[in-house]
Amino acid sequence: MQNDKLTDDQYAQLSIDELSKDLDLSIHTGLTTAEAKQKLETDGPNVIQKGKQENELLNFLKNFVSLMACLLWVSGLIAIFAGTPELGIAIWAVNVINGLFSYWEEHAAKKATDALSKMLPTYVSTIRDGKKIQLVAEDIVPGDIVELQAGDAIPADARVISSSSLQVDESALTGESIPVDKFPEYKHGEGPFAIQNIVFAGTVVTNGTATIMVIETGMNTEFGKIASLTQGQKQTDSPLTKELNHLTRQLSILSLAIGLGFFVLAIFFVHYPVAKSFIFALGMIVAFIPEGLLPTVTLSLAHGTQVMAKQHALLKDLNSVETLGETNVICSDKTGTLTQNQMTVNHIWLPDQEFTVTGTGYYNNGKIQFNNQDVDLKNYPDLSLLLDIALLNNDTKIQQPKEAGDAPKILGTPTEAGLNILTDKAGLSLADRLKDSPRLKELPFDSTRRMMTTIQKNNDGKTYVYVKGALSNLMTVCDTVLVNGKVVPMTPEYKAQIDQANREYAAQGLRSLAFAYTTTDADNFDDATPANTEQHLTFVGLAVMQDPPREEIYDAVRKCHTADIRIIMVTGDSTLTAKSIAVKIGIVSDAARVITGAEMGKMSDAELQEAVKGEVIFARVAPEDKYRIVSMCQANGDVVASTGDGVNDAPALKKANIGIAMGVTGTDVAKDAADMILTDDNFASIVAAIEEGRTVYSNIQKFLLYIFTSNVPEAFPSILFLLSGGAIPLPLTVMQILTVDLGTDMLPALGLGAEQSEPGIMDRPPRKRTDHLLNKTIIWKSFGYYGLIASLISTFAYFFVNWQHGWPHVALAASGNTYMVATTMTLAAIVFCQVANVLNIRTQRNSLFKVGIFSNHRIMWGIVFEICLLAFLVYMPFVHGLFGTADLSLHDWLFLICIPVPLILIDEFRKWCVRKVIKDMHK
Repeated sequence: MQNDKLTDDQYAQLSIDELSKDLDLSIHTGLTTAEAKQKLETDGPNVIQKGKQENELLNFLKNFVSLMACLLWVSGLIAIFAGTPELGIAIWAVNVINGLFSYWEEHAAKKATDALSKMLPTYVSTIRDGKKIQLVAEDIVPGDIVELQAGDAIPADARVISSSSLQVDESALTGESIPVDKFPEYKHGEGPFAIQNIVFAGTVVTNGTATIMVIETGMNTEFGKIASLTQGQKQTDSPLTKELNHLTRQLSILSLAIGLGFFVLAIFFVHYPVAKSFIFALGMIVAFIPEGLLPTVTLSLAHGTQVMAKQHALLKDLNSVETLGETNVICSDKTGTLTQNQMTVNHIWLPDQEFTVTGTGYYNNGKIQFNNQDVDLKNYPDLSLLLDIALLNNDTKIQQPKEAGDAPKILGTPTEAGLNILTDKAGLSLADRLKDSPRLKELPFDSTRRMMTTIQKNNDGKTYVYVKGALSNLMTVCDTVLVNGKVVPMTPEYKAQIDQANREYAAQGLRSLAFAYTTTDADNFDDATPANTEQHLTFVGLAVMQDPPREEIYDAVRKCHTADIRIIMVTGDSTLTAKSIAVKIGIVSDAARVITGAEMGKMSDAELQEAVKGEVIFARVAPEDKYRIVSMCQANGDVVASTGDGVNDAPALKKANIGIAMGVTGTDVAKDAADMILTDDNFASIVAAIEEGRTVYSNIQKFLLYIFTSNVPEAFPSILFLLSGGAIPLPLTVMQILTVDLGTDMLPALGLGAEQSEPGIMDRPPRKRTDHLLNKTIIWKSFGYYGLIASLISTFAYFFVNWQHGWPHVALAASGNTYMVATTMTLAAIVFCQVANVLNIRTQRNSLFKVGIFSNHRIMWGIVFEICLLAFLVYMPFVHGLFGTADLSLHDWLFLICIPVPLILIDEFRKWCVRKVIKDMHK
């Protein structure tokens, strides 16, 4: 390219000859193969490069160096120094397995998102060496001549050389869903992309054909420039990563404090030697570090991603799961997310009649009705005429999906697609009508006159001019109106009546499309123009349509309000349409404030920051404005999820705490910037993902409660031993403590990580950013309730065995078989208490029987495993020496089996009291 500094606007103003000279090519023969090869080497392939990819080795190793992982590496080292190398190796093995599992899950998520990549068309029709060829899109270079037709994705920024009825969907860049007209002539409207003779990479041809000349490719396109800005933004730690780091510091301090306390007590109360006291303290430090935390967190997150994937939400990063649970503001697009993105006609208005149309979407699933009765078109000639205009004055095709669950594909405009379905509901066939009334001429729609005209030769010998378009424009060329089969003058009264109907529909957020016709005696239409054809028309009526809300949106919005999550609609639509839809589906009340993009541009950050605190809708805004809206919400301390599908949405997606890209309509740049991809573009899937995010956080807290609950009865015997000055022999050895931590507790704890959402989890507000995983409730329940009860029961079990062997008439056994049976009984009592505790901890308020005792299969298999492991330690003689265990009698087992049932019943009573108190408070 001779001049690398030309802007799109400068390219647009060049003549075709000047453009050919600048790009060094012939407009008729295109580039030669040699020229194209040289340009490809100079400019590079036509691809949007991904952001800087992490080194795969570093990506792998990061799973082993989190703060918690480092704590476990140190714990294993301590265990080895404390004389228990098998324990140290076991802790390290847990760390290694967790790191491998985390890497595998994130790698699987990355593969899934890569599979969604659909950035550029695979092949394009190009002219090279004077011949038309099919070329891979990434081999396109500046100067290539490309031919486009309806449905084609535009592969690069290009100048329109010639066109016929060309319309392009530029929503990927502008956020505006209405297709724009493109012509070879230069004209610059409002906005950087409003250049009439320039088409942009990543946009789609919705109507017509064109020949274009490529001016920029790859990262030099407008698409690529925005992508490069997004890729420059730094990724910050997720809230869960920060919280786990905070928890690690808490646990480190707690474990060290406990270890120091036991060290001092061992020296001064039991008079242990310093070395022995130190080893004893190290064992207690390791015991109080939850080795299963990382596997549980990873399993919870992985389980959450699997659940979300089934609900059409694909997470790219495991930690994003929990961030969703913290979300309290959703900045959402309207079209396709809150609505179906399928324009549907629901009313037909004639000057003397109004009809309703049932069914929604691009499917023939309804009827045209008058007074709730299906109509017979033979009885309604005026309606038949309007439908005939809608059928014949239409260039859009609808491709119904080949597979169940896929959405229909439209080749054309959403408005005409809605008219197609309307005529299908009326039972009309385009192919049959074209046989009777072939098209002679078309005057394409353009954004200036806002009308489209077709001339049809009917089988009755008459030639009809059919016109549809914006009411305000069409009314200026209508002299008469059709009323009950008669053409009458367009009086001021009729004008007022038509205008009033249009206003009433607009107030409901509905769009009206006007229809008119005339007849002509001409038989040659080569010189037909809008000026000499679209005049002296007869007004017929209005087709009233809307993009209907998704059926499931109402329940999703209600859940958000109950969960104290605010929804901010951000749309390019008009204020009336935006507010009407928002009020209709319950996002805001009628008192909500509507701020347009123009108004927002005049607001200071402080004013906007205050505005986003209340009920607010943003209408007529560009995608880039969303970045500022997200920023102001975050400045208020909100955790923000933001949706988007276009290139210009990418900075806001990256800025948001959770960026959510559309998997169906989204551009690859948006998907690359997002944390989550909706495979069905559905707002309800966001709400389901938020619910799962809350569940993940709740499950991690349940795990902590379960682990600390067993830590208390593990520590209690050692406290008795120390405070008694050794008079009470150690009821639980260090190896038995670690048997609980790394053995019996592990699988049930992991089962808690996969617990289903608890009923009512979306009836609470999101957790505050100042809240922590380890909170007062967990500490109280573990140390003052579950743990205390387990401590008393396990201690009783220890004394129960000694009582069977003569205590208190003989001293507590300090060695031998009786001592080993007593410590084994203490260990077994803790395990059976934990059987009850893992079931009790599954729900915070709801009855265990309501959710189902056996509904979590992972926990049930975990309970089976821990009892089998306990039996193995009790009855396998070759492990008795290592773990200090011994055989238990039938009486001992009967005692143990009786432990869980009363503990479950006691906790059921506590939960019933909690529910009653909450219910009384609501009253």
